[in-house]
Amino acid sequence: MLYFISADIGTQGTKAAVIDEQGTIIATSFQPSTLIRRAGGVVKQSPDEMFQSVLEGIRCAMDQSTVPRSQVAAIGLAGQMAGVIGIDRDWNPVTSYDSWLDARCESEMPGMKAWGEEAIIRITGCPVTYAHGPKKLWWKRERPEMFERIGKFVVPSAYVAGKLAGLKAKEAFIDHTHLHFSGFADVERLAWSEELMRAFGMDKSKLPRIVPPWEVIGRLKRPYADLSGLPEGVPIVAGCGDTAAAAFGAGMVRPGRLLDIAGTASVLSCAVNGYTPDTESKTLIYARSVLPDLWAPLAYVNGGGECLAWYRRLVGSADITFDQLNALAEEVPAGCDDLLFIPHFNGRTCPNTPELRGSWAGLNWAHGQGAMYRAIMEAIAYEYKHYVQILGRLAGRVDLTQATVVGGGAKGELFNRIKADVLGIELRTLTHGDSALTANAAIAGYGIGLFDDLAGAAESFVSYDRTFLPDTTCGAEYERHAARYRIAVEGMAQLYGRMNQS
Repeated sequence: MLYFISADIGTQGTKAAVIDEQGTIIATSFQPSTLIRRAGGVVKQSPDEMFQSVLEGIRCAMDQSTVPRSQVAAIGLAGQMAGVIGIDRDWNPVTSYDSWLDARCESEMPGMKAWGEEAIIRITGCPVTYAHGPKKLWWKRERPEMFERIGKFVVPSAYVAGKLAGLKAKEAFIDHTHLHFSGFADVERLAWSEELMRAFGMDKSKLPRIVPPWEVIGRLKRPYADLSGLPEGVPIVAGCGDTAAAAFGAGMVRPGRLLDIAGTASVLSCAVNGYTPDTESKTLIYARSVLPDLWAPLAYVNGGGECLAWYRRLVGSADITFDQLNALAEEVPAGCDDLLFIPHFNGRTCPNTPELRGSWAGLNWAHGQGAMYRAIMEAIAYEYKHYVQILGRLAGRVDLTQATVVGGGAKGELFNRIKADVLGIELRTLTHGDSALTANAAIAGYGIGLFDDLAGAAESFVSYDRTFLPDTTCGAEYERHAARYRIAVEGMAQLYGRMNQS
């Protein structure tokens, strides 16, 4: 039996696992990370801490398992997608990890939009948002001395993989699942866009080569082998973005399958065959799937899941549990007696509306904690419904066959039922919710030639747990409230826009 080392470098911390060639998770570990927040929209992480968390996570998982070191076949990684790290020619970090939550780059967005956001979407698949393009330009304009020292911009999964392999900046890479966030890539052609680089003065020499997720980029160097408890020379594949990995590991390998990532952000993605970028509503991000011929358009509420944790803290997390809040919300009818919640606490990402903020709308004296909490869950579901409607307009009729939910929010039975009811589609959870970890194993196995069929390997690793069928009696009620929600969101966006002008 051969085994794979898998690591998922997330916002809250790093998960690592030992996984066998049949997709069984043998051992796991979690290393928390430090998210550094500062005034002015700064949100960053230490690349050194990020790398150390992977080393410690691998060692901890290996120590828990009884797997012989000699039977470890390959290493696969996934990581946060919309942020970047600047490295020098020797792979040392010049910048901190400029997180996807960091808002400093907002100052670069008006210029990019003025040049032509529709053209940017057509080329990259992504609207102008808090991602690599504006971030790279921010470093260039606001920190020119540091920008000059940057040899390449890399993403977390590539940073860790390259350091484990002892690479230099000239060998830096980015896998194709990150390209929509890169700001300067032609996502269809799998190449850097000369038009965009010329328009914004981006030096191509600072951009890494583009590779498939399964490409072997190097082998584990001795110092890190000793620290991680692995043998020297283990192959390391390029890896992919965490959302792409979660989707792939959840079996999103055929058109018509939906994925709900219920984490810090609330992400909805769908597998489709064609590329039809959202130049009109600027809501859907047209990402590439791990599979080269499949697309995975997505949209997300930045911090959508965090709203639930925020509310629990607000009402006193020491005194009330999520289970108790869910029990209160169960007593509230669908639609919460016309109470709506706006989950965009730090601006709307899809489409980019930085001035929008969170709120409840329609509060009356009868609303209590249960209604306020349920309204948060319903708001996420209404956002998802809107994304599906846009996808239908772009891609034509999409036969949605099933939805799978992963992430911490997948544990919430009521939340799952609400989403199934609002979307009108069967929703399933996984036996093991960490689908990104098993995806990494499938990709690594394909990269070293153990698996002949990449999609088949990923699908064979999937094990479903619970199924939530939509309640058709709630359909008409939720249709009405979803329409009211759209009016509320767009109205609030206009209101905050006017307030910011005064």
